[in-house]
Amino acid sequence: MHCALDWFQSRVDLFPEKKAVVDAKTNDTWTYKQLNERAERLAQYFIERDIQKGDRVALLAPNHISYFDFIFACMKIGTVFVPLNWRLSNDELRYVVQDCSPKFIGIDPQFQGNLTQVEIDSILIEIDNNNYIDHLQTSSTLSEVHEPDETDALAMIYTGGTTGKPKGAVLSHRSILWNAMNTIISWNLTNEDITLTCLPMFHTGGLNALSLPLILVGGKVVISPEFEASTAVNDVITYECTIVLCVPTMYHMMIRTKAFQQADFPKMKVFLSGGAPCPHEIYKAFREKGIPFKEGYGLTEAGPNNFYIDPAETERKVGSVGKSMLFNDIKIITENGDKVDGCDVGELLIRGNHSFEYYWNKQEQTDRTIIDGWVYTGDLARQDEEGYVYIVGRKKDMIITGGENVYPLEVEHWLESNETISEAAVLGLPDEKWGEIVVAFVVPTEKVTETELKMYCEKKLTKYKVPKKFVLLDELPKTHVGKINKAELRDKVVEMN
Repeated sequence: MHCALDWFQSRVDLFPEKKAVVDAKTNDTWTYKQLNERAERLAQYFIERDIQKGDRVALLAPNHISYFDFIFACMKIGTVFVPLNWRLSNDELRYVVQDCSPKFIGIDPQFQGNLTQVEIDSILIEIDNNNYIDHLQTSSTLSEVHEPDETDALAMIYTGGTTGKPKGAVLSHRSILWNAMNTIISWNLTNEDITLTCLPMFHTGGLNALSLPLILVGGKVVISPEFEASTAVNDVITYECTIVLCVPTMYHMMIRTKAFQQADFPKMKVFLSGGAPCPHEIYKAFREKGIPFKEGYGLTEAGPNNFYIDPAETERKVGSVGKSMLFNDIKIITENGDKVDGCDVGELLIRGNHSFEYYWNKQEQTDRTIIDGWVYTGDLARQDEEGYVYIVGRKKDMIITGGENVYPLEVEHWLESNETISEAAVLGLPDEKWGEIVVAFVVPTEKVTETELKMYCEKKLTKYKVPKKFVLLDELPKTHVGKINKAELRDKVVEMN
């Protein structure tokens, strides 16, 4: 017998010999039955080392079969999986490890140095290759399973954030299952679908956007331990992927490769973009090749899948993430908490069984984020008359200059439509006269002057939206998951002044 929440065991029972996971680097392949045997072996290892229901087990590794070993072992015995971000600084990693206090850490040898300065009281094992599981000293059969409540924690993913300490978002069995079911039904995923996971699996996009939904539906997940643009394009073709999620930074690199320019992706149903608003030039690159491409929206605390748009609608509704998926609700509210009028901009709220339960050890922040069952995302959005939603930007990024609201994303999209600009980021900086002024940071592809950029902006943008200052850079700083790090840009300006 197995508990009803161990849906993975049910999937294994239905199609034990179907291929479930492929390692793109080694070409090792595991069936659902083999994946389950690995998870049971690891779960028994935990049990024999007195790791109990509710205890945290952490993993510090690049994308690897161990991510599935860990989460499915946790599903069986009620432990909590904490994927650690290997891109964190030593101080940040120390904070996260001390905050979640794992009883056990699996670590890839290349990251041993990351833990040298972290005081830990955990059992450590090396995840040195795909066969690490065979070297665990443990009996071969799983001696017990726990029947968790649906709201019991299954995973804890630390949010990247660019301000403050990382927060551990606790995702329950219910959160992860409902996100997967909602995705499968709303996006029409089937057991014939194949994805390439090159987003880091310590991130909700790598783990929960497509990897776990495809395992639930009986599809195939190809894992890649690192992202290299040409390799990713070739892997998509080699493994006949049908649906893939990347962040805009990845697509920005991919569309410039020879591999992309020569490819026609015969099996691909749709490329998805998430993690940050997608520049329109990326839409254009896919449209010119006749490849379906669309944008999604999610966050660690909700989903991360919340919307659906038919790829055929993306040209008519450029930049829209679509409409709310089947099993979640959304609303857009004013500062006063009222629903916005018509197409006005307001804060996006999300509600559904896929949302997180709470922030680990942070009750006050939990209470500010979940109110009456709604997750307050901190993102600004608008909804057109047909119900299509557009993400306008972060609430904290909105610029108020001379009493007028400026949404940086609108300015960024216009700048990035200029062929001489590779990337752009816009933020507000304090100003005695205006309160804030609009400042643009741009990465040019060829020589361009501030005057030329200003004239270009004046062609399209209202006067108060035109940046008062342009800062030319060789590259824009990025966060751990490839988003533009606006906090670091703000610090650059302070240093310059």
